[in-house]
Amino acid sequence: MGLLASITGPEDLRALAPEQLPALAAEVRDFLVRAVSRTGGHLGPNLGVVELTIALHRVFDSPRDRLVFDTGHQSYVHKLLTGRQDFSRLREAGGLSGYPSRAESEHDVVENSHASTSLSWADGLAKAFELSGQTDRRVAAVVGDGALTGGMAWEALNNIAAAQRPVIVVVNDNERSYAPTIGGMATHLATLRTTREYEKLLDWGKQSLRRGGAPGRFAYDTLHGMKKGIKDIVAPQGLFEDLGLKYVGPVDGHDAVAVEHALRRARSYGGPVIVHVITQKGRGYKPALDNDADHFHAVGVIDPETGEAQASSGSSWTSVFAEEMVAIGEVRRDVVGITAAMQIPVGLGPFARAHPERVFDVGIAEQHAATSAAGMAAGGLHPVVAVYATFLNRAFDQLLMDVALHRAGVTFVLDRAGVTGPDGASHHGVWDMALTRLVPGLRLAAPRDATTLREELREAVAVEDAPTVLRFSKGKVPADLPAIARTGHADVLEGERWREGDDVLLVAVGAMVPRCLDVAARLRAHGVGVTVVDPRWVTPVDPALVELAASHRHVAVVEDGCEAGGVGSALADALRAADVTTPLQTFALPQRFVDHGGRDAILDEAGLSPQHVARRVVEAVARRTQGSQDADTAGDPAVRPGG
Repeated sequence: MGLLASITGPEDLRALAPEQLPALAAEVRDFLVRAVSRTGGHLGPNLGVVELTIALHRVFDSPRDRLVFDTGHQSYVHKLLTGRQDFSRLREAGGLSGYPSRAESEHDVVENSHASTSLSWADGLAKAFELSGQTDRRVAAVVGDGALTGGMAWEALNNIAAAQRPVIVVVNDNERSYAPTIGGMATHLATLRTTREYEKLLDWGKQSLRRGGAPGRFAYDTLHGMKKGIKDIVAPQGLFEDLGLKYVGPVDGHDAVAVEHALRRARSYGGPVIVHVITQKGRGYKPALDNDADHFHAVGVIDPETGEAQASSGSSWTSVFAEEMVAIGEVRRDVVGITAAMQIPVGLGPFARAHPERVFDVGIAEQHAATSAAGMAAGGLHPVVAVYATFLNRAFDQLLMDVALHRAGVTFVLDRAGVTGPDGASHHGVWDMALTRLVPGLRLAAPRDATTLREELREAVAVEDAPTVLRFSKGKVPADLPAIARTGHADVLEGERWREGDDVLLVAVGAMVPRCLDVAARLRAHGVGVTVVDPRWVTPVDPALVELAASHRHVAVVEDGCEAGGVGSALADALRAADVTTPLQTFALPQRFVDHGGRDAILDEAGLSPQHVARRVVEAVARRTQGSQDADTAGDPAVRPGG
């Protein structure tokens, strides 16, 4: 039995001799490559933190001591060392989450997989331990250099440094978030790494001096003479120590014994400490190290030997957006792109290659991205802020008060909108339609196919006096679904008698259009007349959509956002305001956090399968028809009960 198989918890890990740790690390890396290549997941980040995680669990007594992983995508090694070694259904329904999960283990603390939050959690836990008299407990937060580009991390550091609580901040410095880390913090950490190399050079000079000879003495004298000047100018640890944080490092993050020694020093200090650990993303896996784009940050199913992705056909929503941005950029010199450390995943890579001076990576800082975009708009540009839908939540105040209040022409493009599947509760993009509906003047579009995505993106960047939002889902874009007519901004997709009015108006939002066309076929099979309409722009509600609703006997809205405050709610409000009494049903995601799993399975479980929607609509129409017949019978004097 290998070493990894013998680890059922941290106590087994602590029983190993230091000389056994390299073999364990090799086993862990081999396990990760084999397991994640079958299921997909975050491979590169976990390959980079193997020795660091081993050292953390040898030094800290989890779960009594609390380990908090920022973002959490680098917690696979932590799972393995805390007894969770069945990765066969990783990120699938019923299997392990791709992030820490309190339902899985007492060793997991924070499930929110948004970046830059770990230090605030650590600060809060340390305060709670202090107030409850548990002064022997420690909190260690592992935060990447990429996450330190987020403002929330610095708000937390300001508070951690102001007290002498035993919080250990482990900076996992691999020079990357998804892509290379940018900004002043990246420059500062690079200085620390450079200083470490200088110290190595000085040690070489000392060794040369001991061996004798003029070259060695010259090297040592020169370097020693430079030392004070360099230290005074660079003062690399000064940033942290000036805040009141003791600094330890830099430490080789792939030397488990060295990391363990540094962490023990930090743990014994009794106050806030920064431990600066230098790691290599994708460590030990050649395909990851050869991939300059992301070091295999996240992968689908791949060949474990070559790293090549499993073949798939068809274009993704992201790739269609990427192509159209390049085309728009050729004719609109004022259009610029903004990314929050995710240029490639959100589709701005091709635009950056075509127009490198017109793409701005602000780091993991969505709030700054939104307000900086407002400033660009005020200066005559039209920014396109491309983020995952779930991350727009973080910039809502800036969207409201900095962009919308100032009537700034900024376009937000939300990738991974709706149900994303394997990444789970924090990554489903289900809140954007409800949240943005609150913003005065904002217009939100939900394309149904590649053609409407291109059309609506061009329409969005043409708006210069208000924010616009374009949302699309994860995965492959369906074949084009042409309209038979357009009324207002809305497209009528099916319904021969739509001008006179059918029984049911089926409002299909964005990526839900294919399912709604299936629903329509089922309704017609039950003798129910139906018109299928794609509103295209769902916020604000198009008056033409209200007119269509008034001409039908029943309205059903199908959307992949949360039910509370979503498109169905907005249309219901618009119908009431227009004194339209047509009854309305909404089919949307429930008001709860949805676990990880397959996208289609999650939608079906939420009551959004074509079968379920069709059955519910048929039942509602039947009840209304029966009610009308009963009312007619009750009003006829020739008909009496029992007559």
